[in-house]
Amino acid sequence: MRNMAEKRRHGGGHHVHGVGFGAGVGHAEHDEKRMEPKKLDMSGMSMDTIPHLSMPLGSITTLDLSNNNLQSIPESIIARLLNVVVLDVRSNQLTSLPNSIGCLSKLKVLNVSGNLLRDLPATIEECRALEELNANFNQLTKLPDTLGFELHGLRRLSVNSNKLAYLPSSTSHMTALRSLDARLNCLRALPDGLENLGGLEALNVSQNFQYLRELPYGIGLLTSLRELDVSYNSIAALPDSMGCLTKLSRFSAAGNPLVSPPMDVVEQSLDAMRAYLSARMNGTDKQDRRKKKSWVPKLVKYSTFSAGMMTPGRATKVHGSGAEGLLMSDYRSLDGGGIASPGFLSMLSPRRLFSPRRNSPKHH
Repeated sequence: MRNMAEKRRHGGGHHVHGVGFGAGVGHAEHDEKRMEPKKLDMSGMSMDTIPHLSMPLGSITTLDLSNNNLQSIPESIIARLLNVVVLDVRSNQLTSLPNSIGCLSKLKVLNVSGNLLRDLPATIEECRALEELNANFNQLTKLPDTLGFELHGLRRLSVNSNKLAYLPSSTSHMTALRSLDARLNCLRALPDGLENLGGLEALNVSQNFQYLRELPYGIGLLTSLRELDVSYNSIAALPDSMGCLTKLSRFSAAGNPLVSPPMDVVEQSLDAMRAYLSARMNGTDKQDRRKKKSWVPKLVKYSTFSAGMMTPGRATKVHGSGAEGLLMSDYRSLDGGGIASPGFLSMLSPRRLFSPRRNSPKHH
């Protein structure tokens, strides 16, 4: 007993990486509890302002402030949430988000739906761990122009029920994106380079009504696409390239003035629609050939074809028709990996895209 008392007096016991066992157990457990991931749920409390929080904000990993009456969130509170992974502020009265949201380097899920936001702070680009951004049911008229240049890990982007006329061109750099929901906006067009999103599985641009009149030809390169909703727009013709969407299992084009393909073909089955569009893509009329010819350089640019394997002016038979085209041996399989490769992304870096070409004539 005397020996045990002596050990306790001198802090006896074993320590592993600074964590004490024996006499140090009480302090160690207290420290561990302080550092444990914590979820703070303050939802549905009819709060107009956030009260003083006694707990250390650095220990919070999930913060739920949804379904309150918050009109703003103090910059100082957000700046101290250094370990937060999930931040839910949906269904409040927020007109803006604090710029300090850029300090949340571990943030993976951000839900700001159901507020009064007109824009998102540019500093949101600093949340490079972000995987899911929900900003539905706001008053957004634009998204940060360079959003996609930084949020390379974003897998889900939901911005439905806003006032967006365009998605930023940098959207094409979100190569990890799996789901894009932009329905119920005022979209005039989809961004160039949409074909870079080789892993995109679900795309919803329905109910943009009279504003959205066409889809980009590059939509046919979204080889992972399984769900596509373009219903209730003003689209008269689907791109022939959509005949290549072999993984597509759910498709809706209701409420469009479709002529090509006719609506009865679309309603018949996905296979019927693909067959119709494929036949058009292999068509023999001059307009079809011009469209196909103009698209080939883009296929080469995005690594669908190997430029070295193509011979200019080469005429071949495609599926037994007399159409001009390429032999199957000229094709290289497209699995999305080539499009999203670091080498390809370097071609689309802002510095390269917006710097003058070395061989371009100088303007005097």
